[in-house]
Amino acid sequence: MAALTALLLGAARAERTSTPLDDGWRFLRADIERASDPAFEDAAWDRVVLPHTWNGEDGERGGAFYRGPAWYRRVVDLPSSDQVGRRRFLEFDAATLAADVWVNGRHAGRHEGGYARFRVDVTPLLRPGRNLLAVRVDNSALPHVAPLGGDFTLYGGLIRPVRLIETDEVHVDLLDHGGPGVFVDTESLSADEARLRIRVRLRNDGATVAHPALRLTLRDAAGRVVARQQRPLRLEAAAAAEASAALRVSSPRLWQGLRDPHLYRLSVEVMTGARVADSVRLPVGLRQIAVDPDRGLLLNGEPYAFHGVNYFHPGRPGRGVAVGDAEIDEDLRLLMDLGVTGLRLVHYQHPERVYERADELGLLLWTEIPFNASMQETTTFRDNLVTQLRELVRQHRHRPSVVVWGVGNEIYRSDEPVRALLEDLHREARKEDPSRPTSYAHCCAPDDHPMALQTDLAAYNRYWGWYDGEFSDIGPWLDRVHRQLPTKPIALSEYGAGGSVLQQEDPPRRPEPGGRWHPEQYQALFHEAYARQIATRPFLWGHFVWLGFDHASSGRKEGDALGINDKGLVTYDRRYLKDAYHLWRAWWQREPVLHLANRRASPRPAGTAAVKAYSNAAMLTLEVNGKPVGTVPVIDRVATWPAVTLTPGRVTLRARDERGNTDRIDWDVLEARDPSPRSLAHDERRSTSSDQ
Repeated sequence: MAALTALLLGAARAERTSTPLDDGWRFLRADIERASDPAFEDAAWDRVVLPHTWNGEDGERGGAFYRGPAWYRRVVDLPSSDQVGRRRFLEFDAATLAADVWVNGRHAGRHEGGYARFRVDVTPLLRPGRNLLAVRVDNSALPHVAPLGGDFTLYGGLIRPVRLIETDEVHVDLLDHGGPGVFVDTESLSADEARLRIRVRLRNDGATVAHPALRLTLRDAAGRVVARQQRPLRLEAAAAAEASAALRVSSPRLWQGLRDPHLYRLSVEVMTGARVADSVRLPVGLRQIAVDPDRGLLLNGEPYAFHGVNYFHPGRPGRGVAVGDAEIDEDLRLLMDLGVTGLRLVHYQHPERVYERADELGLLLWTEIPFNASMQETTTFRDNLVTQLRELVRQHRHRPSVVVWGVGNEIYRSDEPVRALLEDLHREARKEDPSRPTSYAHCCAPDDHPMALQTDLAAYNRYWGWYDGEFSDIGPWLDRVHRQLPTKPIALSEYGAGGSVLQQEDPPRRPEPGGRWHPEQYQALFHEAYARQIATRPFLWGHFVWLGFDHASSGRKEGDALGINDKGLVTYDRRYLKDAYHLWRAWWQREPVLHLANRRASPRPAGTAAVKAYSNAAMLTLEVNGKPVGTVPVIDRVATWPAVTLTPGRVTLRARDERGNTDRIDWDVLEARDPSPRSLAHDERRSTSSDQ
C-alpha cells in the first residue's frame, strides 16, 4: 500500500496516470449485508489477486455451478498532498455479469454486462488517507442482461484487471462507454496520400472556462513524425465538447495483415500552456476492407484469405477466464504457428491484450456481442444489448485488426421479434461505425430465413458429419447457398467435431456427439473432408474452425471429461495439439509442415494398418524400422500408405519430404487382438517425438 501512495504522490501533477489495483483484495462468495460499509470486518475473507473468478473449479466439472452475488473489498491509501484540479476514475476491464461499486460506503456506480471495460468517476468520494473500495459482482441470470444462454460457463468475478486513473480536470473524456474518447476515421486512402479525420471528446470538470490546446501527432513505426496539428480550444465549465481535426499522410504505408502489419502511433495531447494536462495514445493502421460475394474478403483491394478458428477465451483449468497476458500470448503463439490469418472472437468482447496483439501481428478479427441462444422481448434487454454493442465498438473501432462487428450467434428461435432485434442491432452498429460490415452467425432456421439476412454479411454454423448429415454434404451445401443468395457474401462461421487425445480408435467408427467416446481420429477425418471442400470455394469471405481450444461448458457430459467442449484443435490445458491441428497447419502454414498422424494410438495390435501424414510438401517417403515402405504423393495435404505391416515390438515410423524435413513416431505393437475402442492411460498418450 505504501508503494501505491508513493506512486500517486510522485505523479500528483503529472499527466494521466494509471495505477494497478490487482492485489490486496478480500473476497467472499456470498451476499452479505453492510459489506459496503468501511467499518465492516472482512479479516476472515479470502485473500485474492485479480484477475479472479469464483467458478474456477465448479464451472468446469459438469453440472450446476454457483451463479449469484459475491463481494470484493480493498483499501486504497491516497497521499495527503494538494489534489485540487485532479480527477480520479476506477477502471474495470470486466466484471461478470453485473457490478455495483462503493467507495467509503457511498454507491459510486453500477455496470451491467460482463465483458466490456467500464469506468466510474470517484473523485468526490475519495479522500486523503485510507479509502475503502467495495464491489458486489453478480453472475446470476439477469433477464435483461446478455448473455441469457450459451454453450459456455459464465464465470463470475472481477475476471480482468482494475486500475485507478488520475487526470487533470481538463481531459479527454473517460466516460464514453469505456472507450479512449478518440475516434480515427480514414476519409481517403491512396498510394499518394491518406486523409484522416480525428475526433476527440473532451471534458472540463473545472469551475471556470478553460482554454487548452489540442495537439495531435502521428508517428510511423520508427518513431518519425509524419503529421502534426495543434489548435486552440474553448471548453465551458463543467461541460463536455468534441473537437475535430484532419491529418494528412504522404505516401502512406498500409497495414497489410500478416504480410506487413505496419502501425502508426497517434498521440492526442491536451495542452495547458506548455504543460501536457492529459494524453491518449492509439495505434493506427491504414487499410481498406471490402467484401465481395464472389471474391470473398478484400484487404486494400485484393482478395485476402480470412481463415482461422473460433477463439472462445484464453481460459485455463482451475482458473477459467481469469487469466492474464501470458496466457493470451501463449494462445496467440499457438494460433500463429497454426497459420491462421484471423480469428472469430466468441461470444463476447475479449481482453484488451487480444486486440492489441492482433493489431501488431496482422490478424483480422470478427468480434461480437453476447447476443447468444436466447432473448427477452423487452425494452430493457434491447437497451442492454445496444449498450454492450456501443462499448465494443467505441473501445475497438480504432483498431485495424477489427474488420467485422458481430451482432449475435445461434438464437434458438426464428420469429419476427428475433429478426427485428437483429435488424436493430445492425443499424446501431452501422450508426456507430459506417466503415465496417456486420454479421450474424446463423444456425437453426432455413438458410434464407430473414433473421439470417439482416446484417451486411451472412454466416452459418454447420456441422454436417457430426450432429447430422455426412462430411461430403458441406461443399454442395455451400454451393447451393451461394446460388440461392448470389449477392450476399457468405462465410462458414463454425464447423467442427469432438476429439479426445485420450481416446484412440484407428480406423474410427462414427461417434455419438453427446456420447462419452470421441476418438481423435474421427475429428481428424472430419477436418480432412472439410478442408478439401472449403479450398475449392473462394467465394467464402471467411471460415472458422469450432474451435481453437477446448473450453469449459458446464452443461457438457461427453467425451473424456465432464463440463468440457472437446471440439478444440488444442486441449484445454494447451499441452496437446490434436492431429486436426496439424492437418490445418499443413493447409495454412507457409513454413514446411510434416506430421505423422495417430502418434497417440499406441499400444496397438499387430497386422496391417494405414499410416497417414499431414504435409504441405509434394511427396513423402516412409520408413518402418529403417526399411523403406514407399514414396507417395501428398493429396489435399494428406499422404497415406494404406497397407503397412506392423509386427509385434517397438516400431519406429519415419517420414521424409523432398525438402529434407522429417518426422518420427514410435508405436508399441502387441500381438494381434480385438482392436476395440479403448481409452489410453495418461502416460500412454505422451508422444515419443519432440512434436505434440
